[in-house]
Amino acid sequence: MLSGLVIVDKPQGWTSHDVVGRVRRLAGTRKVGHAGTLDPMATGVLVVGINRATRLLSYIVGTSKTYTATIRLGQSTVTDDAEGEIVSETIAAAITEEQIRAGAERLTGDILQVPSSVSAIKVAGERSYARVRAGESVTLEARPVTVHEFRVHEVRRERGGRVLDVDVTVRCSSGTYVRALARDLGTDLGVGGHLTALRRTQVGPYDIAAARTLDELAEDFAVLPIAEAARALLPVRELSPDEAVELSFGRKIAPSGRDTVTAAFAPDGSLVALLKDAGPAARPELVFAAHGGSE
Repeated sequence: MLSGLVIVDKPQGWTSHDVVGRVRRLAGTRKVGHAGTLDPMATGVLVVGINRATRLLSYIVGTSKTYTATIRLGQSTVTDDAEGEIVSETIAAAITEEQIRAGAERLTGDILQVPSSVSAIKVAGERSYARVRAGESVTLEARPVTVHEFRVHEVRRERGGRVLDVDVTVRCSSGTYVRALARDLGTDLGVGGHLTALRRTQVGPYDIAAARTLDELAEDFAVLPIAEAARALLPVRELSPDEAVELSFGRKIAPSGRDTVTAAFAPDGSLVALLKDAGPAARPELVFAAHGGSE
């Protein structure tokens, strides 16, 4: 049975669900999922799991993400991105590059961020974006996120200087909305702002250099094996033959000495289990190898 991760370079205009559907057809299996939604407007890294590798996805979702983006200052939209209706315009000609860099710096680090109202966050059991599309006014609660890097590359004056297009790189924790950073940068500078382009270049250890387009995958369906994917994602523990057998039966072994989940590998290099210390022993959270057999 084919199992592993597929690092997809998602095309613009496709939903993450669309991509999963296409990968299901290419892989010939229904058991396919993804680790972290990308908006239809966005492109770039979408990590897709096939069969047993879907069990790794929950560990990938919480990893940090890196994006390249373009922010337009001088216009605010209802969706905080270019797909929404413009709700206000303010001439941004007086804004300097130094002010933009200072604004980005103020949005770097541990911050409280109000997600975009058209996010997938549920409000009373219904997605926020669905409520907005139904005509409701939705304001979500601020939540803590971490922006590790908010770097300004280039500032271009467009439409006679009335608006500014700012190319940036953002590296951030899971749960951070780059649309909201665009909105908040514009608000901080007093001219409004929204996102006009977004490309995700990294999810945890999985980089755009390893990503394949759907057309490329249709020609050559490249899958990152589970063992290789886990080695890149988590701290590694090499097992003795006896430990590999014990874990394959779901039994505890000696502790790893780490306070995080660890990928445990048999002497033949196969992934046996994901481990976590629990007091005097390490217990398997997920077992991949069955009863001492290799993956």
